[in-house]
Amino acid sequence: MENPKTPKLENQICFPLYVIAKEITGLYRPFLDELDITYPQYLVMMILWESDGLTVTHIGEKLFLDSGTLTPLLKRLESKGLIIRKRKKEDERVVEVFLNEAGRKLRHKACEIPGKIQQKIDIQPEELLQLKETVLKILNKIEK
Repeated sequence: MENPKTPKLENQICFPLYVIAKEITGLYRPFLDELDITYPQYLVMMILWESDGLTVTHIGEKLFLDSGTLTPLLKRLESKGLIIRKRKKEDERVVEVFLNEAGRKLRHKACEIPGKIQQKIDIQPEELLQLKETVLKILNKIEK
């Protein structure tokens, strides 16, 4: 006999959120393969395209990643020739991350990706905006 207190997968909000995140990330893969970067690397690059010269700590805060996860990711971007990491002269414990020329040029190719993803998803922009706002509302409540 089924226990009525047993959680059912179909009743959980976490499962469809997990699946949609995984599936949407998968949609990015072919476009990011053309740029020779992974999805997490793409997220870092977007942050730097918006505001170059951020500290590793600041990037980690924006992406909800700790330095143990972020540092290897940044090392790979640096080995690909897209960024430069520099220690601050005033405090060598602080590492700043800067785009180099190749990293700045990559932005032009990446600008096409959001439109391509929206075409693949085939949903109205208003619906996507509403979904984003709802997810951000939940995220803000979790963070408090």
